[in-house]
Amino acid sequence: MSSASEAAAPTVTGRRRRLPLVALYAAQLFSLGGNAIAIVAVPLIVLQQTGSPLAAGVAGIFATVPLVIGGALGGVLVDRFGYRASSIAADVASGVTVLAIPLLDAAGVLSFGLLLALVFLGGLLDPPGDTAKTVLMPELAALAHTPLARAAGAQSAVQRTATMVGAGTAGALVALAGPMTALLADAAGFAVSAILVALLVPSRARLAATVPDAAPEGGGAEPRRASAAESAAGFVAGIRFIAKTPLALAVVLLVTLTNAIDAAGMTVLKPVYASQVLGDPASLGFMIGCFAAGALTGSAVFGLVGHRASGRVMFAACFMLAGAPPYAAMALGVPVEVLFVVLALSGLAAGALNPMISTALFGVVPDGMRARVFGAITSGVAASMPIGAFAAGAAVDAFGFVPVVAGAAVLYAVLGASPLVLRAFDGLSGARSGGATVESGDEASVADLDAVVEPGR
Repeated sequence: MSSASEAAAPTVTGRRRRLPLVALYAAQLFSLGGNAIAIVAVPLIVLQQTGSPLAAGVAGIFATVPLVIGGALGGVLVDRFGYRASSIAADVASGVTVLAIPLLDAAGVLSFGLLLALVFLGGLLDPPGDTAKTVLMPELAALAHTPLARAAGAQSAVQRTATMVGAGTAGALVALAGPMTALLADAAGFAVSAILVALLVPSRARLAATVPDAAPEGGGAEPRRASAAESAAGFVAGIRFIAKTPLALAVVLLVTLTNAIDAAGMTVLKPVYASQVLGDPASLGFMIGCFAAGALTGSAVFGLVGHRASGRVMFAACFMLAGAPPYAAMALGVPVEVLFVVLALSGLAAGALNPMISTALFGVVPDGMRARVFGAITSGVAASMPIGAFAAGAAVDAFGFVPVVAGAAVLYAVLGASPLVLRAFDGLSGARSGGATVESGDEASVADLDAVVEPGR
């Protein structure tokens, strides 16, 4: 048996080095900010070209299926090719495909089918890149002598900031110059991210010299790349770990179901509301930005005081408040100023969710399993997103906007309340009052989540 602190917090020797961790956060800011721009721009481009919510739903399928495929392969690719190389390759590939969209449009050859193909290719390596950056963080936090819970909270804040800045930038660019210009900024963000990681984030081999827990098996200077068979077995091992860990399984199932609604909202419902109900496509960026601003604030507040009350009651309350009110407000047709406030308040509740989930999962997932488990989780929680996107487009075409968005509000509220009645979520309370027992393969390990939550953070 091993404690959570041993599994989740690598030891460190030598002087304190903060620059690599800061560079990783900056890279995430630019790459995730680019993703936020694409989330705003692509549905608006589709609606401009076709005027059809169903077409927006089809585009949503092509935007979200790569997340499933890339998530399934993410941990495998990261284990095989290395964290740093995977991050750089993912950013370069995403930047090239995003840049191709406005260039082909300027040349007058961008058809709807070609747009879908580029959206698909652009998203294919995003999950491996995100997984690589996520699993790099613990070693870089150790290198910076930063407690893991604090580093995870900062990473969540960076992610929220990226969405806020990216969505706001997209809204401004769409209003001033159109969605194609916004995609140029998206491509530039991916380029900056790749450069930051290439120049400032050390390789796994260099980390091994300073962070002993990051050393490859056998203590060699170079990491041993996994074979194809080992990589496939690793992905299966990640799935098995999730299946045998009640808290991880419950979180994956809940987020998988709510992600279907989120995908419907992001790819169809909110773009349709902005462009057809409000008549102002640029408002989509500000809607997403308001939610992200609230989420950033929520992450900071949770980091300071929220962890003292963390547990499944707080988790369920945040889930319900984060999901249902925005859809209810759109169904009721509230003034846009009120909608922005509702989105910001819902974001405030959402901001606490990722730190709770990240801290709990880092506590129950051993170091050697991180890439494959987080890759499997990425794939699992994305699996329902294409279904949600297509179903929303078809439903709006068939039944109209208001019944669909009202149904989304009710369903989100019901799912968000599920942690109150499902015992598997008891493990979340370990962050405040105890531990959760989980199984990894054939071994049981005790995860004392108190060990990875810094008091007073």
